[in-house]
Amino acid sequence: MTVTPTGVVVAPAGLNRERWLTVRRTGVGGSEVAAILGMSKYVSPIEVYLDKRAEVPLDRPQHPDLAEAAYWGLVQEPLIATAFTARTGLAAVEGPGTLAHVERRWMLANVDRYVLDEDARPSSLLEIKTRSAYQLDEWLLGVPDGPALQTHWYLAVTGYQHAHVAALLGGNRLIVHRVERDEALVEQLVELVGEFWQGVLDGTPPAVDGSEATEELLGRLYTVRSDAVTVADPAEVLPLLERRRELKAREARVADELREVDNRLKATAGEAEVVKVQGTVAFTYRQNGPLSQKRFTAAHPDLAAQYTHRVAALDTKSLAAEHPDEFRAHRARRLVVSKENAAA
Repeated sequence: MTVTPTGVVVAPAGLNRERWLTVRRTGVGGSEVAAILGMSKYVSPIEVYLDKRAEVPLDRPQHPDLAEAAYWGLVQEPLIATAFTARTGLAAVEGPGTLAHVERRWMLANVDRYVLDEDARPSSLLEIKTRSAYQLDEWLLGVPDGPALQTHWYLAVTGYQHAHVAALLGGNRLIVHRVERDEALVEQLVELVGEFWQGVLDGTPPAVDGSEATEELLGRLYTVRSDAVTVADPAEVLPLLERRRELKAREARVADELREVDNRLKATAGEAEVVKVQGTVAFTYRQNGPLSQKRFTAAHPDLAAQYTHRVAALDTKSLAAEHPDEFRAHRARRLVVSKENAAA
């Protein structure tokens, strides 16, 4: 039985974390849509894919920034819901649990609150966010892309025609937006995310992209076997090595060109810290950068000794010698291309 125009309950509210995470693996939730579309800073499409395929731990550690944001979002959610009602006069209540689309059960939604109409019946949904004060200007213009995609995904699952988004910025500024259902966007999301989900079912992973999230994932994804060898397809690897060589060469050229431009600007500044062009500050070259410790110590050895102090530091050399397995398990992986391949 549907509890919204197109939503049915597939898991009750109040599940423990492990069971809730297991339910999430049966489909795609709203918080995963931006990641699937390559629009998340912290989660890549390939990580979502591996999670849905149960190829990564169920309750793996989150990125510290995400974990901290999730904690404070959960703590403040009831307060923001109360403030939303006080600000708008619209009552909002918690829902019955995880919803799925009545026809496409892989479309999931965990809605923060349901907004009641005059007859005390759920008529739309409320998405609640907590964000930094630095994002205020963006939120004043409307709902940013990530939360907007999540909200439209919930509209796609529930069948509602509009939603409300309440965001607490910097802990002291509540922004409320009403989001009208965009049918074209809903159809596009269903199509794109549907293609991703079909890949999950077929075992066809999304392409590895160039995001920082993917880089971070690959750095911790595998349990490394020392000196293990993979025999790779030359048709796949050799073009990548050639492309890498081209990009590294371009990077070096750009770095040299940029350094030349910067040096010419610095020479123009001479003894001045501020350079104006046509009455307007064009650039500054102030003496406010990091201290050159070697030059300072050579010039003022007594002062350097006076302000030198010991700091607590991990003795990595001894750790590696006495606990090599634990040391190795937490070392970062480095990509090193041989000179022969780099020049091929």
